[in-house]
Formats: sequence, C-alpha cells, structure tokens
Amino acid sequence: ESLWTSFADGRVRLRIDSSCPQTPITVHQMFKESLEKYGSLNALASKKDGKWEKITFSEYYCLSRKAAKSFLKVGLQRFHSVAILGFNSPEWFISAVGAVFAGGIVTGIYTTNSPEACHYIAHDSKTNIMVVENQRQLEKIMQIWDRLPHLKAVVLYKDSMPESHPNVYTMEEFLELGDAISDNTLDDIINSQKPNQCCVLIYTSGTTGKPKGAMLSHDNITWTSAHCSRAGDMQPAEVQQESIVSYLPLSHIAAQIYDLWTGIKWGEQVYFAEPDALKGSLINTLKEVQPTSHMGVPRVWEKIMEKLKDASAQSGFLKKKVLSWAMSLSLDRNLSCSSSSELKQFWTRLADYLVLAKIRSALGFSSCLKHFSGAAPLNTETLYFFLGLNITLYEAYGMSETTGPHCLSGPYVYRQHSCGKPVPGCRVKLVDEDSEGNGEICFWGRTVFMGYLNMEEKTKEAFDEDGWLHSGDLGKLDKDGFLYVTGRIKDLIVTTGGENVPPIPIEDAVKKELPIISNAMVIGDQKKFLSMLLTLKSVLDPDTSDPTDILTEQARDFCQKTGSKATKVSEIVATRDQAIYQAIQEGINKVNSNATNRVHCIKKWIVLPRDFSISGGELGPTMKLKRLTVLEKYRHEIDSFYEE
Repeated sequence: ESLWTSFADGRVRLRIDSSCPQTPITVHQMFKESLEKYGSLNALASKKDGKWEKITFSEYYCLSRKAAKSFLKVGLQRFHSVAILGFNSPEWFISAVGAVFAGGIVTGIYTTNSPEACHYIAHDSKTNIMVVENQRQLEKIMQIWDRLPHLKAVVLYKDSMPESHPNVYTMEEFLELGDAISDNTLDDIINSQKPNQCCVLIYTSGTTGKPKGAMLSHDNITWTSAHCSRAGDMQPAEVQQESIVSYLPLSHIAAQIYDLWTGIKWGEQVYFAEPDALKGSLINTLKEVQPTSHMGVPRVWEKIMEKLKDASAQSGFLKKKVLSWAMSLSLDRNLSCSSSSELKQFWTRLADYLVLAKIRSALGFSSCLKHFSGAAPLNTETLYFFLGLNITLYEAYGMSETTGPHCLSGPYVYRQHSCGKPVPGCRVKLVDEDSEGNGEICFWGRTVFMGYLNMEEKTKEAFDEDGWLHSGDLGKLDKDGFLYVTGRIKDLIVTTGGENVPPIPIEDAVKKELPIISNAMVIGDQKKFLSMLLTLKSVLDPDTSDPTDILTEQARDFCQKTGSKATKVSEIVATRDQAIYQAIQEGINKVNSNATNRVHCIKKWIVLPRDFSISGGELGPTMKLKRLTVLEKYRHEIDSFYEE
C-alpha cells in the first residue's frame, strides 16, 4: 500500500513508527470506547424555544445508528458521500457520524456556497444524500439536482416542507425509514471498515483554482482527536468534562476536529450557538454556557477586541483610565520573564480581581482555561490586547491536509508569536532554508491526509519522494523546536530587483501603528517598489455582516485625535481628509523607519471606499485574505501606483 491515494475507496499505508505506535482504530471503535465511559453524560445541547435541550452520549450513539440505517435504506453506496449543508446543530453531528457508520464519506459544504459551488462538490464526491438545514439551502439543491446523477435523496432538518417533493424528507420522516434495516446489516458494514480507509472529505476553499477534496482516513480522525487535543491539554471527561460552544463552519477542518470528533473522543459537552453567531449573538451564548475551552479564528478574536474597544471608547474618563491601568499591568506581567516586586504583583492581582475578571465574565470566559486560535496567523495587536485581559491565546497550526492541528500551543507549550511545537508523534522539517533560517514547512505523522479525491497529479505535487507533505508555508524553528510561521510561499513578493519580501509582517505593523486601519495589503510582486491598499474599520451590517459606510467607535476616536470630524468612510475618501491622510502617512513613515531595508518600505498607498468582506470576494469563508482576487478587483487602483 502506498502512502497516498486519489481514489475514494483507496487504502493507504499508515505512518506508524516508534514515536506514534498507537493501534489504529475506526470512528465507530472510538465512539464505542467513549460510550462505555461517558454514556450517561450530556453530549449535545441545542436551544429550542429559549430552553437548552440536551442528549446524552447513549442517545447520540443510538440516533447516529438510526441515521446510518436510514442512509442505507435510501441507497447510500460504499465510499459515496453524504453532503451536509447547514449551520452547526445536533442533526449535523448525527448525520456525519451516521454517514461514517454506514460506510459513506461525510462532506461538509459551506452555507455561503453558491448553487454552482455546491454542484461541484456534490458531483466530485458522488453525493448520494444531501442533508440541508432550511428552505434556502434546499432551493440551491433543487436548482442543480437534475445534473447530479448520484443524488438519491435530500433531508431537511430545520424548516418544515412547504410542499412535498419525491425523495425529500424531513429529519423525522428520514429517521423512521431505517427501521427496515436490521442491526446485523449495519454491524456487518461497521465491522468491515478499516482505519486506513477514507471517512471524511474536507474541500479546501480554493483561493486558487478549483476546490480540492482532502480525503481523511478513520486513523487521521481518531488519532488526531486523541493526541492533538491532549497536546492542547483538553481534559477527558473522567477528569473534568469540558464544555465548548460550536459555531465555526463544520465544513472547515478546525471546527470539525475540535467540536465533533474530539467531542466524542473525550466526552465533551457541545453547546450549539445560534446561526447568527458571527453576526454578534456568539457572545450571548458564551455568557450563558461559560465554556471551559474556546477556539476562534483570528477574525473572531479581532471582533471581540473591536467590540471591547468600542465599549471602552464610549465609557467615561475614569472607567477608561482604570481599564487601561489594569490592562497595562496584566500585559506587562505576561510579557516580562523576570519576577516583579511583591508590590507590583499585588497591584496586578488586584487589577485582575477588580477589573479584568469582570470583563472576562462579561465575555463568557470566566470558566475558560484554554483559548485557541487557528486557521490564520494572529497579529500582535490582538495577541497583546488579550494578554492585557490576562487571556493567553494559544495558536495552533496545520491545514486540512493534516486533519487540522499538526503544531499546537497550550498551557505547557507556549512561546509568544509561535504556534507551538509539533504534537508528540508528529514531525516537522524545513526545506530550502534561506540565510535567516526561513524554509518551507513540511509535515510527517498520523495527521497527514490520504490524498486529493480524483486528483492524482495534485496529490503527487503535495508529497515529496519520501512522503513528506509540503505545506507551501514559510516558517522557522527556534533552538527549542518552537515553530514560527512567517508567510505563504505563494504570497511572497518578489520585486523586479529580485528581493524577497514577506508581506504579513509589514501589514501587521501598519495595522498596529494605525488603529483606524482594518485591512492592509502589500503590493509589489514584479514591481519596482512596494505600495499598499488600505481599508478603514467600519461598522458591520447586523443582518448581512457586510461592511457599512459608518466608522467604528475606535476609528472615530482616531479621527478626533487627528482633528478630523469625519464619521463615515466616504467622507474621508471623497475629500481625501487632510488630517487623516497625514496621520496615515506619518504612521507608514514610522513603519518604514523600522523596515528591514529600503526595499521593504511602502512608497505609495490608497484608501479603498469599502472594507474587505466575504460578499465582496476579498475574503474566503474563513476570513482569509484572497490576495489574487484583490489584485484583480483593484487592478485599476494598483496600476495607478506604477504609472510613470
């Protein structure tokens, strides 16, 4: 057996060696082990009519078996997929586990996907059954069903059916269908599964080209759930049951491994947020649940920070002063390695007790011992802001192709600006290092995926001849083995002078220097000098999450300090507001004065009339900057920088 495959029914050689000798198991074996330990504990909690409804691990397992039988009844074929299109819910989890029990492959689809994007995934993965949340998602499937020869049934789990369609079921109707299938039939299928076969497909949100379906094996899922979570110090329920809030898209590996699979492995209680979580309701759920551990992508932590800064900007003089005193003491303590005087320690503890603890409680973090960030790099401003609240953000690093986290920080493995160390049993190496020790990060271990579905060439490109997975990311390792990710190879800017410029450090420095700036993007590939596109922090529309024209409280604060009366983005851009443009230029001058060399200096910049957004196309579904799209969309503005 080869280390990789591009076939849904393929098997791979597992990367078992002395550093990770654990016996491989299937998803069903993992669930059975947990069932014996945690059967009576609450597993899933969701809100119905304002009340939390909970189900235990025993009920969760029974419902997953029921779903598996129903999938078989409507014609799920081995290694064909069950695609799930909807917001996080018990039905999402039960459908996912049921699909795997039934010998299928679970495939999440982003709820923001267009009908065409849904068609691409459903066609590529040979979807037999589509599980959708509501009417809106059902309509997308209705538009494309006639071009999906493998699609046999659709299950609707939130809304009721307006009119009946053949082969469209509500969740209740669907779960009854499986009664015709015997336990023995299902058990035979479960027992025929092997840990080195595919059970999950994660489509990488192609920032370039078509999305690729990363195939993950049972072993990828079960090994990663067990070992990566422990490296982050997630507790098994027999020690202390963790509670977490599920709200990030489950079609993305980070949430799927953290919420769904690890939840089963260690008996966690998972609370489902409301579908408008990222538009502002998340904080209410966190306050109610008070989770013991929380994971966010950088944009989520930034939003929390912006909300707090806005609230602080609106509070009175004294409150502002007290908060900044408390936060500076906390940041100071968290940044200094040396021990401080007893008096200073006393003030720091007092500030935490009187001020910071109240803020953590208001955010829903009074019981939270671990705060993780992953999927994209955190900037220094965010990191320091939370250290000021005495919250350490533990960064994780990996990709869909490493089943999520391959390197992890945690309470016992932490260094600022680093994403920790490889999980015990996983390995990392750097290739093609430059003089400063930056090289391409490569992965080896039980987290490493099987290959891309139906894409043999792309799969071969991902691995080198020894079977190491190449990430396309640049990073460096310090002497103690901590990894620092410094950028994407693809994002590296090469000027016409042949100089290599990593954009992210420059962009972060500008955002840190100028609190009015929301997004900054360096331009300069194959150009004589660097220029920059800037957007201003504006209030988001509560319904669509799209940026509006109104500046945030923090941005207005910045305007006042510069002597400008502006309250809208359009006022600043249309008049090229002199006070603000001068302040921006001064900030950029300051960043330039700290630049590595002259090539790294920003010569020209422009403020765009609207902030980047998912709907505008500049950000991907996990808020990653789509640099190629931005270059294309603002080509006119960029060209004007370089006209002689």
